[in-house]
Amino acid sequence: MSSSWAESETDNTRLIGIGLICSAVTCFAFFDATAKYIVSVTALPVLQVVWFRFFSHAVYNFVIFGPGPAMRAFKSTRLGLQILRSAFLFATTAFGLEALKYLPLDLHATMFFLSPFIVSVLAGPILGEWIGWRRLAAIMVGFSGVLLIVRPGFGGVHWAIIFSFIATTAFASYSVVTRYLARHDPSIVTQIHTPLTGAILLFPVAVYFWTWPADTLTWVLLFATGMIGGLAHYLLILAHKNTPAPVLAPFTYVGLISQVALGYAVFSDIPSVWTLAGGSVIISSGLYLLYRERTVGARKKDALAKNETSLRPPTL
Repeated sequence: MSSSWAESETDNTRLIGIGLICSAVTCFAFFDATAKYIVSVTALPVLQVVWFRFFSHAVYNFVIFGPGPAMRAFKSTRLGLQILRSAFLFATTAFGLEALKYLPLDLHATMFFLSPFIVSVLAGPILGEWIGWRRLAAIMVGFSGVLLIVRPGFGGVHWAIIFSFIATTAFASYSVVTRYLARHDPSIVTQIHTPLTGAILLFPVAVYFWTWPADTLTWVLLFATGMIGGLAHYLLILAHKNTPAPVLAPFTYVGLISQVALGYAVFSDIPSVWTLAGGSVIISSGLYLLYRERTVGARKKDALAKNETSLRPPTL
């Protein structure tokens, strides 16, 4: 296998990972819109909705993978980390839904754009995946877009933004652990363990506070949270399988497009000028990072090809 071919495979793998993370954050936007509709329009308790999200996710796993493979996938080489990862997801969902009771989708989503900073800080010492100054600069530019939207110090931001920050920190930790586990466990093992902590811990709470959904639509939406969330997290696992976490982290910014569109379509939330301006900065930063991935990879391939050519013996 030539080094240039191997480099090409690495570049393609990273681009596939970027495509998977973009698909995942789009699914997360649909999940947020569905969950926000349930907790803001129906009278169902938040913790009941959170539990049903994890329960239906577990059912989704067994249906998709089959009972036999799903049961065998419980065996993990890093069981403690699988439980910790699932707990991070539980915190992300619980605090995220509590925030969505009060905040519009686009504002809640912007807090999640802090996660690339947290991921980048954690990925170096934990995963050994250090970022270069260009990628760090692009992430900082993207974060400046978040500041345009939130405008700290100008007032008017609901106190529930604290819940969004906690959810963001938990999600960043979840992403780093996902990347670490991708080196040790197959994707199906991580996917099977994803909803278990939330489903088990919240079961007695859900039973105690259980409120029957009022109509068929609510039942459908409850099951949809598990299916959409399950698909989103499986795409996230696949994205982290062969692509460094700092490469993927900035592309969570793409989710802003879906969040704004769904916020307007479902809840008639019209983004402010600041949201649109900040979103433009964020998306531009993500596009620059994609450009860097492609151009740097192409330069490396060209350099390797020239090096191989120079090392070939002369033709007689």
